[in-house]
Amino acid sequence: MRVKELRLRALADPDADIAFLSTVEASSAEPDSFWQDRAENAAEGSSTAAQFIAERAGEWIGTATVLIQQAGSVNEFGVLRPVDRAIIVGVFVDPAARGDGVIDDLLTICGAWARAEGLSEIFLDVHVDNLRAQAAYRRAGFVATGVHFTASIGDEIEMSRRL
Repeated sequence: MRVKELRLRALADPDADIAFLSTVEASSAEPDSFWQDRAENAAEGSSTAAQFIAERAGEWIGTATVLIQQAGSVNEFGVLRPVDRAIIVGVFVDPAARGDGVIDDLLTICGAWARAEGLSEIFLDVHVDNLRAQAAYRRAGFVATGVHFTASIGDEIEMSRRL
């Protein structure tokens, strides 16, 4: 399944330990049904999640997923969400495609989807040491919100962009 293959490539990236909350080992162990459900839940027509794939010459070279966190829900860090909000997760661009604008295209389409879902701002979390990702996000119009927290991979900052 291509969704699983792309995720495993992302998790094998040298910066994966400061970019993703999962590992190659844990994700490899997931059954095919997990990956099928994941793809179906973020497929076209969903109003709670959307996964976008960047493709070049038939090869998947990048991905980003947008999740709608419902008002009243609690995120993975125990933070209560007072209002609906969109958050980008699982951002990956193949090293061979970095610097080609792929990340900009993925972030743009994520924002467009969230706006179409009625939201006016989109968020993402990034590790404090992931300076390359932070620079890409700033270039795309994201700014630090001032929220800092500790995830399983270390200290993170929250960034957002108005849509």
